[in-house]
Amino acid sequence: MSEPNGLAAGAGDAPVECRDMKIDLLGAAGPRGWPEPGCRCASCGRLRASGDTRRPTLVLVDGVPLEECSRREVPGGYDVRAPGGERILYASGAGTAPEPAPGARYDAALLDLVGRPDHLGRLRNSGAVTSATEVLAVHVDHRIASPAELDRRLGWWLRPRRGPYRSLLLGGARSGKSREAELRLAAHPDVTYVATARVDDADPEWSARIAAHRERRPSWWRTAETADVADVLRGASGAVLVDGLGTWLTAAMDACGGWDTPDAMPDAIGPRIDELVDTWRTTEACVVAVSDEVGLSLVPTSQAGRIFRDLLGRLNQRLAAESEETALVVAGRTLDLS
Repeated sequence: MSEPNGLAAGAGDAPVECRDMKIDLLGAAGPRGWPEPGCRCASCGRLRASGDTRRPTLVLVDGVPLEECSRREVPGGYDVRAPGGERILYASGAGTAPEPAPGARYDAALLDLVGRPDHLGRLRNSGAVTSATEVLAVHVDHRIASPAELDRRLGWWLRPRRGPYRSLLLGGARSGKSREAELRLAAHPDVTYVATARVDDADPEWSARIAAHRERRPSWWRTAETADVADVLRGASGAVLVDGLGTWLTAAMDACGGWDTPDAMPDAIGPRIDELVDTWRTTEACVVAVSDEVGLSLVPTSQAGRIFRDLLGRLNQRLAAESEETALVVAGRTLDLS
């Protein structure tokens, strides 16, 4: 019997069939199982309270333990040959990212998706993992909140969205909305990151925030540091991450001189908002955009601030109406609004 659903895609009550190869996941958790004995974290506590127990990763390939199959060590794991000759890329443990052999195309990839979902994106980008590759999550443990949260993320990682598809993520400051956007596209093979914030050398704290965002992006993502989001959406066909719409609106107001003439701001900004909404509606890309939820904050003390809040709130509403998915991110937790 294979591992219950919720730990690995394709590992429900039946083994995974990959061409002529059968993969049985008798366990897909970390080396101490999940929950870990004696661990007091919330993740382990949830599973323990529900009576759910997940066994350490144990894989059979055509009835043969994976460790007994012909295999070659690669950085981060193993390049495995199934008894029938099929090729498997296997992560050796939590936090590892197995390097593919030069020119290899794998029939299956057993990866630490909890810790390194971006590695799956890189494997797809290089062609080592294709649409025909069976991808399974192994070494799953309390680094993720629950099996339900894993299932939610696997919905994005195992079946990367093709466009047109629009996802709008709303949240307050430090809510985790940018991190959620990055997680959603981490395993996508073709990502353009649109950074709308401008670096201000006079503001070291703001520059440090931008630098932190740059550092955590996968190295193979393309980055467009621009406020012309509409132009990017017109020409994009893969996946686009826009972070974020609040700084986009700030740049639009700067360009129009809106801060100095707040009464004229709505008319000056209106055509730019209309253009953005139109390209959002007609784009061919899979787009994930981050925006600030302004309706829960304090009322701004200045007229320009209040107009900015109103414009961004209306922009959020218009984009949400044209999105397949809208979600609110609070304290790192995601609430579906669709």
